Order: sequence, then structure tokens, then C-alpha cells
Amino acid sequence: MTRGVGGSTAEAELARLDNMLGHCQPIPVEEHKDRISALQARMSVAGLDAVYIDAGSNLIYYTGTKWYQTERLMGAVIPASGDIINVGPAFEDGTIRDFMTVEARLEGWQEHEDPYALTASLLAGCGKVGLDPSMPLFRVTGLKAACDAELVDAGDVILFARSRKSENELALMQATKAATLEVHKAAARILREGITTAEVTEFIHAAHKKIGAPGGSTFCIVLFGPDSAFPHGVSTPKTLESGDMVLIDTGCAIHGYQSDITRSYVFGEPTAQQRRVWEAEKACQLAAFDAAQLGQPCSAADDAARAEGERRGFGPGYQLPGTPHRTGHGIGLDIHEGPYLVGNDRTPLDIGMCFSNEPMICVPGEFGIRLEDHFYMAADGPRWFTQPSKSIDDPFG
Repeated sequence: MTRGVGGSTAEAELARLDNMLGHCQPIPVEEHKDRISALQARMSVAGLDAVYIDAGSNLIYYTGTKWYQTERLMGAVIPASGDIINVGPAFEDGTIRDFMTVEARLEGWQEHEDPYALTASLLAGCGKVGLDPSMPLFRVTGLKAACDAELVDAGDVILFARSRKSENELALMQATKAATLEVHKAAARILREGITTAEVTEFIHAAHKKIGAPGGSTFCIVLFGPDSAFPHGVSTPKTLESGDMVLIDTGCAIHGYQSDITRSYVFGEPTAQQRRVWEAEKACQLAAFDAAQLGQPCSAADDAARAEGERRGFGPGYQLPGTPHRTGHGIGLDIHEGPYLVGNDRTPLDIGMCFSNEPMICVPGEFGIRLEDHFYMAADGPRWFTQPSKSIDDPFG
């Protein structure tokens, strides 16, 4: 039997877990203010008189106001100089103020009023206004109809800082990833023949709560045997049998910052084929890590992982058996955010950038293996948040 897999119960494993996230502190208000100031400096260079940031992770990043997109407009107008102005439904006034981190003027619109006209009035006199790239189309259309200013995509200006994490952000992500890895270890120990993916998913959600993630699992994918060859799952997952490959991909969040770790191992004794593919996957992951050097394009990591796979008989390209998806994604307040470790992303790797490293290998009809850990770019190159899986016989070391 693979070391660290099976032999325990959900009750015993939950009892063993402790709160690992209770020490975590939210991003301080002064850092949010610094983010706004830096954004305003970039806006001036780009010739923008203001930007509009819609509810969602960009609003959280800059202002600390935790509000998510609905059909009702809520967001912030940030001028190139001066104070920000929040805009939202008048009946939510008290709740919006309660969620504010950076104190700001709040303009409310009544249910029968046009929120776009109100937002446009706050942009009066602006020649060029940058829009949040995460805005839905109906929001863009509404502002265009109401606003006299030239409206442009401000994605580069808004997202530049988000892709380069501060020490406070790195600390929060380090905490969540370390905690999720402990949840993985506990989940592996509860496995038994006949267990369902739903049982494992329920345990992982409870375990994430036990280690201190208020919302439990942000997401969870559990796959056994041939189902593991489908990167994001199947409609009717199978129960666990001896000899099955196990793939578990899950994460949690603390103060908005995400973890996302995948482990693949065998329930039982690995076959020669499972061992060959697992070792190839690990080699691809390490090739991507070694290629991720400051100043190199993000695509270099994907190129290196894919070349290593092809050297071992997989692919070429995205062909199966082989690697069907990109090597990695950025991570922070969103589980998936730019830039990406993929062949067409030429963004130079810079200090503070954070990525998943998961060049999955799929063998249709047999199994798939995804080993996913995350790294960040330090002044001396890439550094792991969590150490990669040790071996197919001892995946957790």
C-alpha cells in the first residue's frame, strides 16, 4: 500500500487537525491606500483621468471593500488625483459602509434611478476613463450610453500590481497552501475501498473548516481510476477500488487569498505504467520550475514542461497521451488570474508573481496524474510555497 494512504477514519483525522490560519491578518488599510496611490501614478502615465472598478476582486484588492458583482451596479470611481468615490444601491448604504476598509465618499442610487447616469456624473470633465477588465458587458454598455468620456480598457493599469504580490499577500498564501497540504494528507488517510468521491469531498470541506478556513473548501475535485484522466472530472464519478489512481485537487481561502494544490497517488500498489507516468509528471513539474527565471517569458515554463514530456514519449503539443492544458496559472485573490504559464503568454517573470505548476499528464482510458504546487518569484528566482510530492510510493514524504 502507498505510504500515507488509508488506514484511518474521517473522525480520527478531523480530531487531529488544528487551526492553522487563526494567526492570519487581513491586508492593512495602509497597504490598500498605497495600492490606490500606485494605481493613480500608473493612470497618469497612461493618460487616464479616472478608472471605474466594478465589484469583485479588483475592488477588494484596491479598496478592501468586499462586494461581488450582481445586476445592481456597485463599484468605485478612482480619479488620477484625489479621493476615491464609491457608488452603490442606496438601500445597501449601511452594509457597504460596514464592508469598507478604505473610508470613502459613498454615492447611492435609488431602485428607480439610473446608476450609470450617476456614475457618469461623477466622471464629468474626464476625457479618458479606464474600465475594469472584469466588468460584464451589460455594465460596459450602460456606462457607454451614459458617459461622454472616452472609455478604454484599463486592464494593464489595474492588473499590473495584482500580479506582483506584496509580503503580506505572500504570507497569506503561504498559510493557506500549507494548511491545504495538511488537509490533503488527512484525506489520503481516510481512503478505503468503496469510498465515494462525495464522502471525500465532504471530509475535505470539513477539514478545511477545522484548519481555520471560514468557508471551508473553495472548490474540490476528487477522481478515482480512469476518471482521473479527465482534468476537471466526470458527470458520474466511480467509487474507489484497489489499484486506482487517486487525484484530489482542492483549496481554501483566508482573507480572500487562495490555495490550490493537487496530489495524485495510487490506492494500493503502483503498476509499472502508473510509476512511469507519475515520474514523468514530476519531471515535467520540476522542468517548469527550473525554467521559471526572472526576465524569462511566462511561456518558458510551459515550453520546458512540454519538452520534458515529449522527451519521455508524451505529446507532442497537447496530444494525448500527454499534457492537455497549460502548465500553470497566476493566483491571489482569484484562484485563476493572470499572467499564465502557457505558450502564448510572453509576460516577463517578475518579483512577486505567483503561479501554479501543474503540467498534467493524461492517459485516456487508464488514468491521469496532476501534481500541483505553487511557487512565487523571489529576487533570486522561483521558490516553492509547498514542496512537490516526494514519490509515488511516499507522496507526502
